[in-house]
Amino acid sequence: MGAQAPSAAVERTAIKKVSVRLVPFVALMFFVNYLDRTAVSFAEPNGMGQDLALTAAQFGFASGIFFLGYIVLEVPSNMALHRFGARRWLARIMVTWGVVSLLFTWVSSSGGLYTLRFLLGVAEAGFFPGAILFLSQWVPSRHRTKILGLFYLAQPLTTVFGAPLAGWLIGRHGLFGLEGWRVMFLFVSLPAIILGVVAWFYLIDKPADAKWLTPAEREWLTTELAAENAQKTGHESQHAKGALKKAFGSGRVWTLAAVYFGFVYGLYALAFFLPTIINGFQEQYDTTFSVMDKAWITAIPYLPAAVVLFFWSRHATRHGTRTWHVAGPAVVGGVSIPLALYMGSPAATVAVITVTACAIFAALPVFWSVPSRFLTGAAAAAGIALINTAGNVAGFASSYITGWLKDWTGAYYVPLYLVGFFMLLSAALMVWLAARDRTGEPAPDPEHQAMEALR
Repeated sequence: MGAQAPSAAVERTAIKKVSVRLVPFVALMFFVNYLDRTAVSFAEPNGMGQDLALTAAQFGFASGIFFLGYIVLEVPSNMALHRFGARRWLARIMVTWGVVSLLFTWVSSSGGLYTLRFLLGVAEAGFFPGAILFLSQWVPSRHRTKILGLFYLAQPLTTVFGAPLAGWLIGRHGLFGLEGWRVMFLFVSLPAIILGVVAWFYLIDKPADAKWLTPAEREWLTTELAAENAQKTGHESQHAKGALKKAFGSGRVWTLAAVYFGFVYGLYALAFFLPTIINGFQEQYDTTFSVMDKAWITAIPYLPAAVVLFFWSRHATRHGTRTWHVAGPAVVGGVSIPLALYMGSPAATVAVITVTACAIFAALPVFWSVPSRFLTGAAAAAGIALINTAGNVAGFASSYITGWLKDWTGAYYVPLYLVGFFMLLSAALMVWLAARDRTGEPAPDPEHQAMEALR
C-alpha cells in the first residue's frame, strides 16, 4: 500500500503535465492544419467558385486531390518522423505547408487550384499520423484515449472558431486589393509557418528528455512505456524492413484501415460540402443569408460534436475502450446522414447533420487508441500511417464522388446515401473484427490480446 501511493501520485502528475504541456500545443498545430486544408470549402461558395468558374465536380476534385498528394508521402513521412524525431519533422511539415497554403492567395485558374491542392497534400503528408504517433509515445495505453480525445477536440473546434473567422476574413474584401476569399487564404496560412518555427524549439521527442518532468515522473513514464513496448513486439520491429512487413502483413491493420475509410468518407463529405449545402438553403427555402450567417450555421454542428467527443472519450477511458465505442457512433452516423435529406427546414436539416457530426467525432479518438495497442516503434509508425492513408483515399473519394454525383443527379441525395453506407460498413467491420478475435483460437500474441480488450 505504501509503495503504491507514491507511484499513483507520480502517475497522476506525469499524465497531467503531458496533458497540459504537450497536448494543447499539438492540438493547436492540428487546428491550423485542419483549417488550412478545409479553407477551400469556405472560399468556394463565397467567390472562389465563381471567379474560377468551378463546377461541383471540379470543386470536389480540387478538394480531393489534396489527399492524393498526401498519400504519396504518407508512410515515408511517418518513417522519417520515427527516424529523425517528431520535433524536427513536425516543425518541417508545418513550415512547408504554410508556405504552400499562402500561395492560394494568388491562384487564378482551376488548373492552378488543382496543382496547389496536390502540393499542399505533399507538404502536409505525415502530420496527422505523426501527431498521433508522437502523443502515443508519451503515455501508456490506458491513458491514450483520454490524451487523443483532448487532441482531437481541435478538429471540430476548428470549424466552430474557424468558420466565423473565415467568414470575417472573407468580409475584408478589398484589403490589399484582394477578393475576400483571397484575404482569407492569406491570413489563415501565416500561423502554420509561425507555429512550425516555435515547434522546433518547444517540442521534445521523448519523456526522458523532458526537463519539465521530475526525475520520478521521467523514470515512471520511461519504465512504463518500455515495459509496454516489450510486451507488444520484439527487437525486429525496430528495423524499418521488419516494421513495414509487420504493419503491411497485419490483417487487423488492414481491417482498421477499412473502418477508418468509412469514418473519413463521412467526415470530409461534410467538411467540404456543408458550406455549399448551406449556401443552397437560400434557393431551396427561399431565404437569404449573409456571409457571416452562413459561417455561423456551418459552425453549429461542430460545437455539440466537440462536447460529445470529450465525454465519449472520457467514458472510454474510465470504463475501457469497447467495440461499441466505435461501432455505435458509426451506426448513428450512417442512419442520420440520409435523414437530413428529408427535413423540411434549414434548422431541422442542420439538427440532423449535427447528430452525424457528433457520431463521427465521438468515434475517431477512441478508434485511434486501438492501433498502438499492438504496434510499437517503427511498426507503429508504418501501421498508423497505413491506416491514415486509407483515410486519405476516403478524403479524395468522398470529395470527388460527392461533387460528381451532385452534378450527375442534380441533388445531394445519392451522395449522402453513399456516406451512410460507408459508415454502416465501418460499424459492421469493427464488430466483425472484435467477434473474430473472440471466437478464434486463442493466441498469446499482442494483436490478439489487444483486440480481446475491445469486447
